[in-house]
Amino acid sequence: MDNFWYLFAAYTLIWIGLFVYIFSLSGRERQLSVEIEELKETLARIEAKEGA
Repeated sequence: MDNFWYLFAAYTLIWIGLFVYIFSLSGRERQLSVEIEELKETLARIEAKEGA
């Protein structure tokens, strides 16, 4: 019965690690999305300048 405490602790650490990893990925995805939008705007300005 004492081993259940270790099992609970192990699962808790795994879930915490998983949530931290998912949160980290979410932040990276958000930053990449912002960067892509900035690149699209820059490309549109360059294309407009070349067309003028």
